[in-house]
Amino acid sequence: MAIKIENRLFQIETEHTSYQMKVDKYGVLTHLWYGAKTECSMDYLLDYPDVGFSGNIYEAENQRTYSLNTLPQEYSTSGVGDFRIPAITVTHDDGSRALDLRYSGHKISRGKYNIDGLPAVYATEEEAETLEIVMEDTATNIEVILMYGVLPKKDIITRSTVIINNGTTPITINKAHSLCLDLPEGNWQSIHFHGRHAMERQMERCELIHGIEEFSSSRGTSSHQQNPTILLCEKECTETSGFCVGAALMYSGGFQTQIEKDQLKQVRVVMGINPETFSWKLNASERFNTPEVILSCSMEGTAKLSQQFHKIIRHNVCRGKYQLSQRPILINNWEATYFDFDEKKILDIAKEASKIGIDMFVLDDGWFGKRDSDNSGLGDWYVNENKIKGGLATLISKINDLGMKFGIWFEPEMVSEDSNLYREHPEWAIKIPGRNPMRSRYQLVLDMSNPEVIEYLYNSISDILKNNNIEYVKWDMNRSISDWYSTCLPSSRQGEQPHRYILGLYELLERLITDFPHILFEGCSGGGGRFDAGMLYYSPQIWCSDNTDAHERTFIQYGTSFFYPISTVGSHVSAVPNHQTGRITSLDTRGIVAMAGSFGYELDLSTLTEEEKETMKEQVKKYRQYQLLIHNGDYYRLTNPHNSRIAAWQWNDNTNGNVLVQGVVFRAVANMVRDKIKLMGVDALAKYKLKGTGEIYSGMALMTGGILIPRTTGDDAAFELFFEKLANYEEK
Repeated sequence: MAIKIENRLFQIETEHTSYQMKVDKYGVLTHLWYGAKTECSMDYLLDYPDVGFSGNIYEAENQRTYSLNTLPQEYSTSGVGDFRIPAITVTHDDGSRALDLRYSGHKISRGKYNIDGLPAVYATEEEAETLEIVMEDTATNIEVILMYGVLPKKDIITRSTVIINNGTTPITINKAHSLCLDLPEGNWQSIHFHGRHAMERQMERCELIHGIEEFSSSRGTSSHQQNPTILLCEKECTETSGFCVGAALMYSGGFQTQIEKDQLKQVRVVMGINPETFSWKLNASERFNTPEVILSCSMEGTAKLSQQFHKIIRHNVCRGKYQLSQRPILINNWEATYFDFDEKKILDIAKEASKIGIDMFVLDDGWFGKRDSDNSGLGDWYVNENKIKGGLATLISKINDLGMKFGIWFEPEMVSEDSNLYREHPEWAIKIPGRNPMRSRYQLVLDMSNPEVIEYLYNSISDILKNNNIEYVKWDMNRSISDWYSTCLPSSRQGEQPHRYILGLYELLERLITDFPHILFEGCSGGGGRFDAGMLYYSPQIWCSDNTDAHERTFIQYGTSFFYPISTVGSHVSAVPNHQTGRITSLDTRGIVAMAGSFGYELDLSTLTEEEKETMKEQVKKYRQYQLLIHNGDYYRLTNPHNSRIAAWQWNDNTNGNVLVQGVVFRAVANMVRDKIKLMGVDALAKYKLKGTGEIYSGMALMTGGILIPRTTGDDAAFELFFEKLANYEEK
């Protein structure tokens, strides 16, 4: 059993970690430990002085050393003496806001819990156990169930919360976070991932300050600007050593992560739905489920932690036909044609792509309605036959005859004012009565909390998918959301709309992937604006970024790799000069960078030379050769591109021990000293043969002495090293 309970001490044991909680004499559920296995209770660490202006619960009488304001707690509340950040706040029917949760009971079951209407880690009964700890408010009939899913062999614990109103009057939930984690005093640093459109998930490592830090989104999506993940580590932590803990929220809407370093240098982390755009009226006998947080820690540095997240997301979050199988190599017509295309242009691209060996053609924006620019047509999901004569079926048949699969672009959540849908149903768009709505990209957002909208979108999209041989869908979403208001909700419940929007989105996606299991859905939101574990439950890969510049992508993909598997990263070779930066990088470099993901192309093949097309053929062959290693192998970040002249990364094959290293040298310098990189995680006692030279190295040498990277010239020059692990090698 991974879950052990004795004398009100709860211990969750995974293969390498221990998570401890204890119910104290007052019924308070204290957090004791998360980290390495200790083989004993860690409650001896709970020894606090009388800290001035830290109140004491009534039951403690004159025991001034006992304060909720100093104790590490499993799920923090407000209004009862803990002045640090709460995980939950509610307003009662009488207007009061206090909540004092005490232990009431628990339940252990085999397997992993599910969450109604929300994505969650899934597992077999043999893989997982579930712990439910029931907490009750001391003065009302509010019940809070703390949910723990435990996958011991993967060193994963999941967290979610259920709030139940067992009273007779309604309450309003103002804040309901999924995770609360109290860490002891220490030299803690945070690693978070900020950015902007076309520059997502920029890694930033910071010393924690005294006070509260917040990383959040109120944009209706998890956003380009902040990612719903957080990593806390000891100051000395590196890629290969030291303690670190990571949390990833499985949610695609507005989120909040708060970190507080308190007066005693203790650290509290809470994570969940952003309360700025959330409130929820909970009537008598109703319950509310928070989204799930995936939690893991490592005593062996951030590389190990990343690998744990990669495996759980790939094996227990992603689903469907393409979860573990090889993905098609695709070409997308967007940068080649934008809105200006007809059937002939599309077929010309497809014919050239088929000669190169590309598996799939993806028709991007502009194929539907009155869609000749991004100012019209969204919502009208029927074929524009001025561009595609005879409809999609004829075009798809011709592309299939070339030996290629066919994929298509949708942006279902959006609507253009210049569209038949908006003219028929203006009330379906999100806007506040009496106010002009905010436009972005000259488009509005459909109210996904409205069941009529969900039904319309399901029928429109499924009609296209049923009647055509489509095997891939790019699901785009190209703006943030404001002006929150729904015609489907009364005034007292308008604060529920942002969360109901996400629930509607998930409902629609679940229906579609259930009815069309053969289709590969790829998420996209201006590239990587909704790159989160929640979306990966429905789409096993997500467009990493609209930034297709190979140089910039090394930074974006570096940050992405801390939590997300390489297989989930939609990554393409684009044209040069790059349309965003004007930068020119070689086709080799663009290929190497794009291979660190789910590979494809997005360029006009008619402009390429025969030599370039031959290079692409070789890239396609190489990626097919390496794809399973790239998607399933243990991934290592060999350098930090933010403070190095080199970006380098590595995969270790778990089946045969082979090693693939790729990278980019950003800048050539005169009279350059040879650069070298040290490999990670290889077998120290084994021998490895370098492809191309035949030279043989020991694993220990590669990890300690390193390997000289090939000589490069020019800027942004790519390199690749493949090491075959030798069996039964004998020194000659």
